[in-house]
Amino acid sequence: MGEKLKIKLSIADRVYPLTIDPDQEEGLRKAAKNIDILIKKFEQNYAVRDKQDVLAMCALQFASQVEQKSIDKENTNVVLEERLKALDSLLSKHMS
Repeated sequence: MGEKLKIKLSIADRVYPLTIDPDQEEGLRKAAKNIDILIKKFEQNYAVRDKQDVLAMCALQFASQVEQKSIDKENTNVVLEERLKALDSLLSKHMS
């Protein structure tokens, strides 16, 4: 197992020290940056009094994106499976 890397991420004006695998750094930094961008967007567009509310909305938005991608992937898999079955049927008819 490789060496761990110690980094500090700033999210919502708080610093979080983390010990991570080096290959995780880029993804974590991008995620923290995206969270801060979304926080600013919510604060500009809505009257928010509490950071907790903004963070909850960020969590909901990111979680819903993950769920939607999962649903979209599942739907795509169903369509591909149907196409493959149709193609297999055509090939079977042609071969016999």
